[in-house]
Order: sequence, then C-alpha cells, then structure tokens
Amino acid sequence: MTATEVLFQFRTGALSDTGLVRSHNEDALTAIPDLGLWAIADGMGGHAAGDVASGMIVEELASLGVPVSAQDQRARVLERIERAHHRILAHADAHQLKTVGATLAVLLIHGGELTCIWAGDSRIYLWRDHALTPLTQDHSEVAQMVAAGTLSAAEARQSPRRNVITRAIGIGAVPQPDMVGGALRDGDRLLLCSDGLTEHVTDSELGAMLALPEGAEPMAQALIALTLERGARDNVSVIVVDCTALPATDEAT
Repeated sequence: MTATEVLFQFRTGALSDTGLVRSHNEDALTAIPDLGLWAIADGMGGHAAGDVASGMIVEELASLGVPVSAQDQRARVLERIERAHHRILAHADAHQLKTVGATLAVLLIHGGELTCIWAGDSRIYLWRDHALTPLTQDHSEVAQMVAAGTLSAAEARQSPRRNVITRAIGIGAVPQPDMVGGALRDGDRLLLCSDGLTEHVTDSELGAMLALPEGAEPMAQALIALTLERGARDNVSVIVVDCTALPATDEAT
C-alpha cells in the first residue's frame, strides 16, 4: 500500500463563538470528515454582508460530492471557491455594498495526501513530532512586511495594520487562493482557525496547547475558552482534526 493509499480515521472538534465585542458572528465553518473536508471562512463587511459571504463559501464547499482522487478533490474545491466568489460579487452589486468577502482556510485529505487551500489570514497548523508548523502564510500587509524584513513578528502582532488583508474570496475580479500539499502521518493533529484565535494566542502557546492529551473536541473547547478569557475582540472559530492511520488490510488470497 502506497502513502497515498493509506486510510485514516478522524476525530474532529469544530466550534465558533461570537466573542465578547462583536454583535454577531461573521465566521462560518464546515467539517465533513467522510469527504476529507474541513474549512473556516471569516466574513468581512458587517451584518448581512460578511456572514452572507462566509455562508455562501461554506454552502458551496458542502456540495463537494465524493472525489475519486486528491487531484479531483482539489479541482472540485477550487471550482466551488470560484462559484462562491462570483456569488459574493453578485450579492455586493445587488445590494450596493462596497466591501463584501471572506478569508478562507480549507483542509483536504484524500487517502494519505493532505492539501491546504487558503486566502487571507485564516490559518492551518500541523502539530507533528512535538513541533508546530504553520502550513499557510497570511495574505496580509504585515505578513508582507515581515517577509521583506521591514517588520518583526512581534511588531506585526501590535501593528494597527495587522488586520489589513491582501486577498479574500469575493474581493477582486477572480479568486486568488494559494495551495500547498503534503503527506499525512499517523498521529498528526491539524488546527484550522480564524484570526480571532491568533490575535490572542501566540504560536508557542498554540503548540503547548496542542501537545496536551485532550481529544479534538475538548481541545477546540479549550482554545475557544482561552480566547474568551483574553477578551475575544473578534469572532473566533477553530477546527481540530486528529488523524489515526488504519491498519493495512491483508489483500493476499
């Protein structure tokens, strides 16, 4: 059995909270382990705009169907992202709204192959071998400045421009998500989150949390609770996915 043919079972914790400041929740999430799909969309544009945008994205992704390969899975998701993008543009035009869109982080798993597709500053992390690895890179002004060496990571966390994103679904003529892939391993733990979490919790703190033995659902609850304890100025959404490889079946006759 090759790496891409390895089968996994998943335990998922998926939660979203309005937070302590916002009046409504513009985040939307979906978790469909049977399809190897988990996603968080963080809407922007206010009531009847941001929540509409994130809802449209999640609605389109939920229509994925059963992919026959990782390549097919990626193609289906990209097609649905494009459909959501144009639906959001049409909604903004029909209601004469200036800024309507959503950041997006999508985790796909097919067999032993994982893919991350994202736009904006919602993130995906991998906890493996006692180390936390960001699988996505923010599409934001401060991330560009950090990459260019003109701003430190610590300065970026405090910058008044830290919430200015450079890509989002529903913004611009065409969607511009990024995509990376890799191989899944037994025992991997993955975290998807909106920036409502990372505004209050550092990567080192996330690593310490994800190292704890709690299962996916209590871990998601703990991450939300920590954010609320620290003020939760934004909506916050998290998805924790624990991956366990299934034993290979003996196909000999």
